[in-house]
Amino acid sequence: MKAKLLSRIKEVWGSGVIEGVIWELPDPVPPSEHRVKYRLVYIVNGVRGVGYDNERGNGDHKHIRDTEVPYVLCDVSTLIGDFMSDIQEIENEQT
Repeated sequence: MKAKLLSRIKEVWGSGVIEGVIWELPDPVPPSEHRVKYRLVYIVNGVRGVGYDNERGNGDHKHIRDTEVPYVLCDVSTLIGDFMSDIQEIENEQT
């Protein structure tokens, strides 16, 4: 099995821009144990407000402004829901 693109997005959202890709892989990217590779970011005025990714060696984690915390991936729909929830929190803080 080759890597399969599940989603690619780039659109204006709220006061910023959402960009991201989600892939299904033939094998996990260590240290993750699942076969999903993802990179999601919400940028406001050129600054990352929210970011989710699972880079090789660092595993699943998210960024809320300048803070990085571990993230546990359940499934792709939950990933997107969690990401959008964090974006909404950032948006609510700005109003």
